[in-house]
Amino acid sequence: MSISSSRMPRPADTAGLRVDALHNRNRILEAAREAFATLGPGVPMAAIARRAGVGVATLYRRFPTRESLITEVFADQMEACVSVVDDALADPDPWHGFRTVIEKVCAMQATDRGFTAAFLTAFPDAVDYERERVRAERGFAELTRRAKATGRLRADFEQADLALLLMANGGIVAGSTEDALTASRRLVAYLLQSFQADHLDRDVPLPPAPPFGLRHMPGLPPACSAG
Repeated sequence: MSISSSRMPRPADTAGLRVDALHNRNRILEAAREAFATLGPGVPMAAIARRAGVGVATLYRRFPTRESLITEVFADQMEACVSVVDDALADPDPWHGFRTVIEKVCAMQATDRGFTAAFLTAFPDAVDYERERVRAERGFAELTRRAKATGRLRADFEQADLALLLMANGGIVAGSTEDALTASRRLVAYLLQSFQADHLDRDVPLPPAPPFGLRHMPGLPPACSAG
């Protein structure tokens, strides 16, 4: 699920742009990728403009809203995430597919703090992005249903448990990307073991699930947390 940070601009994005305008646009996208990956999507737009070496007015001319910048920056990651879910749905072993999605999404989160927040945020005006996000969520829900039907995934697993997992994984603090990935893999392995039905102590039920879903996770930028 590795994504190159140097995504080629889509033709529709750049049609009619002068060479200097296209250069500024690419610099903004690269600066935003770096800022979102390390600081999350709440980083001020002015800070992104400074990283890109352009004026704030230039940034807003290319990307009128934070949402338009976020959805463009993470378009390829979203496509990759949807592809992971689609591949898992095609896996003849639903439990293996379920595990694979969890492992790959958490690995992405460990290396790019911004994408998980962007994925969990609804952007009603970004039609293509929103359609792909909803498709990924529905695909994971179907994968969860299938994994439960096999008897491998505990029947009391809920969508809120995915949010809890991502909260825990997002709390990892490490000195390097490699250390973050190492810690994430171990944490995810522990949690996946607890999700297995054969580890279930039927005499000790889980406490109630918390009253929130994926987009109730903390750390989303205020302008993007609706929906």
